[in-house]
Amino acid sequence: MNIHFILHETFEVPGAYLKWAQDRGHKISSTKVYKEEALPDTVDGIDFLIVMGGPQSPDEDRQAFPYYDPKAEIVFMQKAMEAGIYIVGVCLGAQLLSVAYGGKYEHSPEREIGVFPITLTEAGLADEHLKGFGKTLNTGHWHGDMPGLTDNAVVLATSQGCPRQIVRFSPKHYAFQAHLEFDSEAIDLLIAADGEDRLRMQNKELPFVQTPEQLRANDYSEMNKKLFAFLDSLTQS
Repeated sequence: MNIHFILHETFEVPGAYLKWAQDRGHKISSTKVYKEEALPDTVDGIDFLIVMGGPQSPDEDRQAFPYYDPKAEIVFMQKAMEAGIYIVGVCLGAQLLSVAYGGKYEHSPEREIGVFPITLTEAGLADEHLKGFGKTLNTGHWHGDMPGLTDNAVVLATSQGCPRQIVRFSPKHYAFQAHLEFDSEAIDLLIAADGEDRLRMQNKELPFVQTPEQLRANDYSEMNKKLFAFLDSLTQS
């Protein structure tokens, strides 16, 4: 299987998504948006598109992020949708996927940074690819926005701070606001990007933001295993 990653920032690494692809022996390619790399001319030859996160939103902001072209990414994702390619959007990628489907991304009720439980909905518990998640699962979070919904979108998981943690837009297309891919490397990079002092200040002001110490002490191995199981199930369907 040929897996293509869209990567928006050096500090938003694919973590367990990349490890899964490597462990399963898949071919891997990527577009590094932060290096101003162009998207492929065609989706031909891509079997699975994984669009990662970033501090951007689906709105175009050339002044803050001159290398970021959400319109081009959305068109590329729509081509992948039409071609029946597997797609997983993560955080910003989840929001972009929702816009590609005609939804409007929104601000989440709460900013979430850290490890907090998500709760599966009835639809989530019935989803064949999430069957190993259980009713609740501790997952990583680092966001202030969330994907939009369409008439056919199905919310599969929620959290106390965000009502749209996992959304299924079609049998092959999933949006993960939650970060099941986090590991110690990813966390260190995100802490450095946001700043330790800023995180400590937000921890005092916001209910769902952990301190740098808490972030580093979290165990990310179980959520990584659950992500591997989801990706195995999805790609074998």
